[in-house]
Amino acid sequence: MGMTNEAMVLRNYAHLGDAVWEVFVREYTVYKTSNSKLLHNITTARVNAAFQKDMLNFIMPDLNEEEQELARRGRNLPIPVARRSIQHDYRPATAFEVLIGYWYVHDRDRLNHFYEKFRTTEFFS
Repeated sequence: MGMTNEAMVLRNYAHLGDAVWEVFVREYTVYKTSNSKLLHNITTARVNAAFQKDMLNFIMPDLNEEEQELARRGRNLPIPVARRSIQHDYRPATAFEVLIGYWYVHDRDRLNHFYEKFRTTEFFS
C-alpha cells in the first residue's frame, strides 16, 4: 500500500522544510559565535523534533485556517517505525516542517514573517 499523492506532497514539503529550517538556524547561529562546538550545540538544540514541536505550538495562534489544515494533515502523516517511540514530538515537528516547506515554495513573505517572529523570542535569544 503506497502513499497517496497528497501524502507524498506533504512529505516533500516536510523534507524541504527540514532543510530550510536548519539553514535558518545555522544562519542565526553564525552571528552568535565562531566557536565550532558552541555553533553545533546551539544548532542541535533548535533543529530537533522537540524544539520544532515547541515552535509549532508558538505559531499556532497566528496560523490562518488553510495553514492550520496543512499542519493538521502534516501531523497525521504515517510515521516511520524508528520514530514511533517519539511520536508525541515527531508528529508536530513534521507538521512544522510541512509549513516551513510550504511557505518556502509558495509564500516567502509569510515565511519571513515567521522568521522575524522566531528571532524576537526567548527561543532565539
